[in-house]
Amino acid sequence: MSYATAALATYANTLGTLDNLVAKAESHEKGEALLQARLAEDMFPLHTQIRFTLDQVVTALKRLGSVDLTSDESDITSFADARARIAATQAMVAATDAATWPASGDTVEFTVPNGMAFAMQAHEYCRDWATPQVYFHLMSAYAILRMEGLAIGKIDYVGYMLKYLKQPAS
Repeated sequence: MSYATAALATYANTLGTLDNLVAKAESHEKGEALLQARLAEDMFPLHTQIRFTLDQVVTALKRLGSVDLTSDESDITSFADARARIAATQAMVAATDAATWPASGDTVEFTVPNGMAFAMQAHEYCRDWATPQVYFHLMSAYAILRMEGLAIGKIDYVGYMLKYLKQPAS
């Protein structure tokens, strides 16, 4: 399996997880105010963690797929808005052809907002930068929701694993 195929499957799984978490958060007693919750004062709130999770996927698709995609950098203002953006990003992933990504050893260069510049092979970018960024922001959203008392657990984080569940022997 190519790094691109693996990455696209991973992004599809993480977006499904994010959608599941947001769907459950919709019924939280705090309502839309929950979107302002944060783990620590110096960390971004839930609405930004959701947006950053999506942005990291879109950025990877842009850098590796050489396609002109636009991230929605506006604040997420409701759970419905979050779910619509998740669905749009899921559609982008589904429409991406792994064959259009650069060869594993091709160089990917990028600069982050603080000015640090990186150059690495495409598979390294995917493995060492893009995928960990997606998981960091997804896990931050999960942790905020847990801290706020949402009844979620590990199965909500890795629910995609249920497709591999073996039936018990009779």
